Amino acid sequence: MKAVIPAAGLGTRFLPATKAQPKEMLPVYNKPTIQYVVEEAVASGIDDILIITGKGKRSIEDHFDRSFELEYSLRNCGKMDYLVEVEAISEMADIYYVRQKKQKGLGDAILCAKKHIDGQPFAVLLGDTISQSQVPCTRQLLDVYEKYNASAIAIERVPQDKIERYGIIKGQQVEDSVYRIEDMVEKPRPAEAPSDLAITGRYVLDCEIFDHIENVEPGVGGEIQLTDAMRQLNEIYGHIFDGKIYDIGNNVEWLKSSLEIALQDPDVNGELREYLQNILK
Repeated sequence: MKAVIPAAGLGTRFLPATKAQPKEMLPVYNKPTIQYVVEEAVASGIDDILIITGKGKRSIEDHFDRSFELEYSLRNCGKMDYLVEVEAISEMADIYYVRQKKQKGLGDAILCAKKHIDGQPFAVLLGDTISQSQVPCTRQLLDVYEKYNASAIAIERVPQDKIERYGIIKGQQVEDSVYRIEDMVEKPRPAEAPSDLAITGRYVLDCEIFDHIENVEPGVGGEIQLTDAMRQLNEIYGHIFDGKIYDIGNNVEWLKSSLEIALQDPDVNGELREYLQNILK
């Protein structure tokens, strides 16, 4: 199976930090956001990845490419741990790129992958969303897809004050963590939301989704919404995945993600925790 990572957005909520660099390259602790996403795809058994980029996103390509000058310098300086880490980044998977020419929404970005996917089911991992779990989120969705032979998306329960940030599903529970989806609404008002189950940025989709994207009308924000196209699928399931999602959607969530992931590193946990306790006194 192939994976598609949409990473063409302008990142306006992070300006001025994203004026000259993609938001997907903003570091979460010690790695760019998009590296976590690629690592998840690889850990799920996928080694053919298409990243949808746009103008000003060249640094994403550079990050996953070889850097001979850097590797030479690290080798000469004897910094072998760093050398191994840098070399591994360029060898993780076969990564391809295509540009979304105009910012017309997530659905349109996915449509850019149609030729590369070539009529097969595929995974979608949003480039600004990190997941952490014992079994990778995308692997869990692949298992649901294989069990039900139908598209599957990751969902999670969200508080009422965050419902307007997400696509929300209406569905019938078919097992502990799986719902057969009956409808989806993109960024509804809390009072109009069909549930508190939000779509969280991981999908495994049948290739028929491309036909629906091509025929769907612009939706919220005048954009081609993937949610509207998924509503047209004959069958689709939502899986409350076992793990945690970090939605790097704004400055506060980005900072929270960096802190939480940094606190998982035993090399910095003690010093960072002491620092936080001191400044919060």
